[in-house]
Amino acid sequence: MAVIPPADLIKHAREDAARALDDLIAVVRTLPRDAGAEPSPLPGWTRGHVLAHVDGVCNALARQAEFAEHGKKVAPYDGGQAGRDAAIEAGSTRTTAEHVAALEAARERLAAAWPDPGDALWSTPIAYRDGVLADALLAWWREARIHAVDATAGLQDALGYDTWDERFCGHLREFLAVRLPDGAAGLELVGAPSDVAAWLAGREPAGGVTARRGAAVVPLPELGPWPARSDPKA
Repeated sequence: MAVIPPADLIKHAREDAARALDDLIAVVRTLPRDAGAEPSPLPGWTRGHVLAHVDGVCNALARQAEFAEHGKKVAPYDGGQAGRDAAIEAGSTRTTAEHVAALEAARERLAAAWPDPGDALWSTPIAYRDGVLADALLAWWREARIHAVDATAGLQDALGYDTWDERFCGHLREFLAVRLPDGAAGLELVGAPSDVAAWLAGREPAGGVTARRGAAVVPLPELGPWPARSDPKA
């Protein structure tokens, strides 16, 4: 049986994810027309690919909520994984103004789709990860916060890992703990909470992250795949 997060965490996740998207849109709005063609930290993806992915996953999770309200399940993306990938590729070539418009439309759709904290709808089964609607919200929280950093990397007004608050870092660390290999029991990851969370997410942390076993410093382990998926882009 799914464990539904408490209403205060649902409220915080919803509000913090919305802040992340608002901040991302504000940065993108200041960029030159062709800024989407610039490289991102994600292999093979431009800044435009990341922005198109944020727009796509925002709409995909809004769709989960819209159908859940009627007691129905639907695949997150039209055309499945191939449809998702094709939409990202097509959206990657948008102008800055087009990226802003797409993100603003997705933001409005998602805000209208989420139920209130404490609503029983959060426990409704959905197709995404074979979970419940609360899982979609937590997924969006992760997507919004992680990709806001990816999409603005290298910019003067970049949204860094210091925008990740304590509750988000704790959630991300718990969600990604399964990436640690067998035998990691007793291993302590040392670093700022946002740096440890970023490292677990496969990103380059702003500060140092080390591993300790007892008093000894040991090499950082190899990370396994993203939970339930093999796509490192999340």
